[in-house]
Amino acid sequence: MSTNLAKRGDWVQVQLNILSPQERSTYLPEDTKKVPLQMRVKGFLVDEIASLGATVRIKTTTDRIISGILIDINPKYTHNFGEPVPELINAGVELRKLMEEIDSCDSSEGDAK
Repeated sequence: MSTNLAKRGDWVQVQLNILSPQERSTYLPEDTKKVPLQMRVKGFLVDEIASLGATVRIKTTTDRIISGILIDINPKYTHNFGEPVPELINAGVELRKLMEEIDSCDSSEGDAK
């Protein structure tokens, strides 16, 4: 059940502008220079009640109070690590075999002493 209303204590995400396009470095690519530098932060809503798009205050898990535009209520993690890389799929198995071989060689050298 999706809602556009958050109440105090709800887990939310806010967005705020850190630098305007005019404040950004001149060494950035042209398309990057044209947009503000924005930050998104998750935390617990401090205000009594708020709707999406409202300016709100949140308390982060590190106890910082941040003000920003409410963009999500109970935000999900949407990142992933992309497609599997075929060359890396068996790397862990191969590494373990090599480590076992080295360990068994070290053990047999200890017996010879």
